[in-house]
Amino acid sequence: MRLCDIKIQNKVSGLDTLKKQSRKIWNGNIPSPSLLTVAVLIAILMTLPLIYVVYQSFLAGTASWMRLISNRIPQLLWNTLSLSISVTILSSSIGVVLAWIVNRTDLPGRKIWKGLLALPVVIPPYIGAVTYIIVFGPRGWVFQLINRTATQVRELPFTIYSFAGVVLVMTLFTYPYVFLITGSAMRKTSSAYEEVSRSLGHNGFTTFFKVILPLLVPSIGASSILVFLYVLSDFGAVSMLRYVTFTSAIYFQRAGFDIPSAAVLSLVLIAITLVVLFIEKLVKKKKVYHQSKGMVKEPKTISLNRFKLPALLFVLFIFTISVLLPVSVLIYWTVMGLNSGLGLYNNAFLGYTLNSFRVAGSAAIISILLSVPVIYLYARHRSIVSSVIYKLTYTGYALPGVIIALGLVFLFNNHIPVLYSTVTLVVLAQVIRFMPQVLQAGESAISLVSPRMEESARSLGQSTWKVLLTITLPSMLPGLLAGGALVFVSALKELPATLMLRPPGFDTLAVRVYYQASEALYIQAAPGALLIILISLLPLHYLLKNY
Repeated sequence: MRLCDIKIQNKVSGLDTLKKQSRKIWNGNIPSPSLLTVAVLIAILMTLPLIYVVYQSFLAGTASWMRLISNRIPQLLWNTLSLSISVTILSSSIGVVLAWIVNRTDLPGRKIWKGLLALPVVIPPYIGAVTYIIVFGPRGWVFQLINRTATQVRELPFTIYSFAGVVLVMTLFTYPYVFLITGSAMRKTSSAYEEVSRSLGHNGFTTFFKVILPLLVPSIGASSILVFLYVLSDFGAVSMLRYVTFTSAIYFQRAGFDIPSAAVLSLVLIAITLVVLFIEKLVKKKKVYHQSKGMVKEPKTISLNRFKLPALLFVLFIFTISVLLPVSVLIYWTVMGLNSGLGLYNNAFLGYTLNSFRVAGSAAIISILLSVPVIYLYARHRSIVSSVIYKLTYTGYALPGVIIALGLVFLFNNHIPVLYSTVTLVVLAQVIRFMPQVLQAGESAISLVSPRMEESARSLGQSTWKVLLTITLPSMLPGLLAGGALVFVSALKELPATLMLRPPGFDTLAVRVYYQASEALYIQAAPGALLIILISLLPLHYLLKNY
């Protein structure tokens, strides 16, 4: 046999081996090369800012690391973790109590309260912080009320610019996550377990802690982790209330052009986030409870009896301080602005609104377009490769906006300066941050589409892309649009990434609310804040429907 024939035979043998390995990896369902390539590129795009931040942190130098470890990092760790843990404990406690009262008792108007108590989820904490500064600030409404008839100035015993103030504000606008998720679990938990406990002579108190609460641990844990990560990544509220955490420190280091320090602090915050996610995974593995279908019984309504009035007053109090108070303050200043001609109807306000819609709308559309190939690959070609690609696209959702923005600053300032400090970069940051919301909705939508229709089309010679665009996509569209709506609202409220990446002179509603409130120009900040809340009401129906 000639040498060239042997080489050809070896090549053919190698190709056969490669094909066998590919079929094994993809479980015999190999995707088209173009679909796989597009999905890989999207995953790289979604993870590149994180990779670049980590890379830059290792280039910061020993001097920067030692200075931050000895001076800044210990204090920032204490500030950030103490705030996150405190808010998580309080939010979880309030959320669980409210969920039990609204879902399991005979509270008057409990169906209405379910929607009303979820409303704080649409109020961004930085807007909540603004309203609490107006009311409880050093010269706020409460101070003026106390000193209206006083012969000498009396200071407030409580200052909103404190650890307690930050904990209060963050708790009031994060407890709905626990309330919604835990309430959903309560409604699905069978009452058969409670009946068995009662038959054994246990009272309601013992039954709750020994039977009901263990069944709710996974839901409480998941929602508590969500609250913890939210507080960990918050920038607006903590900076408004002058409390320094990792996110605000990273932002101000970047603003002061101390890029190495910002990169080092970002790496520490990334490490904290990864540790929290790892702990969540361990808890989920250890705390798993199941109930058989035959055991499921509609939960019985518990009579509050003499505790009905205290429960109603507690629910009313939480609603007042988390919804009624902030919204009333914003309405008051908006009306004042309309009466003075400085509020809604001016060109500057319309410009900020259009900028917000431009960024949020672009982010929503691009997120929908980029999510389709990733969802299709993951749903129709399940393998370790598609799973890794799918999980990588979630990277931005687990990270604070300041870290994503910092990664894009490093990347585009050094390698693609033509796009640096442009609206395009702001939109890209929002896509990386919020596209997982479309992925979640799209994955649910494609699960309802039968693969047999696609298989029939491919058997007739149709390409993967044609099948995807003509058969699968139309069926997925309602779910994708729902996810796109969530991206739109999230991008509309987003603050730190926009602050760091926007071009000079380009302001959104969130940015203007932040700056105007920082300068105590409440008459100008209120209309934008109120508009953000009103638009954010749109996905609340989606949340209530799912939880």
